[in-house]
Amino acid sequence: MKTMELLPPTETMFRALVNRDSSFEGIFFVGVRTTGIFCRPTCSAKKPARENVDFFATSSEALESGYRPCLRCHPMDPNQRAPKLIERLRIEVERAPDGRLTDKELTGLAIDPSTARRQFKRHYGMTFQAYHRARRMGLALSQVRQGGRVDEARNGSGFESESGFREAFTKIFGDPPTNAKASAPVFAERIDTPLGAMIAAADDEGLRLLEFFDRRATERELSVLRKRLRTNVVPGKHRHLEAVRSQLADYFSGKNLKFNIPLAPVGSQFQLRAWKILQSIPAGETRSYSWMAKRLGDENARRAVGRANGTNMICIIIPCHRVIRADGTLCGYGGGLWRKKWLLDHERRYVTK
Repeated sequence: MKTMELLPPTETMFRALVNRDSSFEGIFFVGVRTTGIFCRPTCSAKKPARENVDFFATSSEALESGYRPCLRCHPMDPNQRAPKLIERLRIEVERAPDGRLTDKELTGLAIDPSTARRQFKRHYGMTFQAYHRARRMGLALSQVRQGGRVDEARNGSGFESESGFREAFTKIFGDPPTNAKASAPVFAERIDTPLGAMIAAADDEGLRLLEFFDRRATERELSVLRKRLRTNVVPGKHRHLEAVRSQLADYFSGKNLKFNIPLAPVGSQFQLRAWKILQSIPAGETRSYSWMAKRLGDENARRAVGRANGTNMICIIIPCHRVIRADGTLCGYGGGLWRKKWLLDHERRYVTK
């Protein structure tokens, strides 16, 4: 999984998009799922529904996620309209985005390959080959995201060799793709919440991970999943992810603070026992580390309890935020104490209604 750059809160970005706020130019890009196009915040096109947009920190991220640049707002041209040669190259790419344009083919189009490379690099800061490669990879990843197999996406991606596909895949996911026949992947999706973007990961066994994107440990936890389960984590849809998205929406709206999603956390026996105890703490209530240690059979295991809570990879649903110090003060939450306080206040507000 590639590193996610920090972005403004999702609702702030969507509001900026609706208002065409020029102060957000260069801060984010928006992908529209229904059209497959990505735009700048000030694009004059009709505004999409909130549920149909994805936000990106860079145009490269949007390309790699399968979106093509808008022809109206030209999101890859921040300061000036692209030269005619650049526009022509992009048009040629879109005619066959899963193919390749060799120097011979460019020459056949009366385009000097060295001039094309030089102008593209100067204008975009990336080579023409890198741009076309990102488009091909984006299409392949879109297939995976829609439930396609990794090997089928590779074969239809326009990459001439498996090694080329593996290299591009690794830049995005952190590990090379495995043979889908050998091991089914864990599917992951981004979920936007009032507390920021989260990543959820699940397979047929249940939910494996639910974390905030901006938490430093998230990448490490994804690596733990890959190694422990001996598989890859790839973008894609899954029935458990659909359930997580729906139930999180109910949770944050106060409609229902309980979850009934199958959970499949990865951890040691001690961790699994500790996480099971966490699930017994009712919404709107808190417990101490000492209370958890006693439930685990060792009153002196408070530090071990703290470590187990800190390695919980399914936040909110396995509610480590409901554990506080014996004196009632807050401490130790990977997502930030401000989120811990928000979650506790939120639950108390709706439990008491």
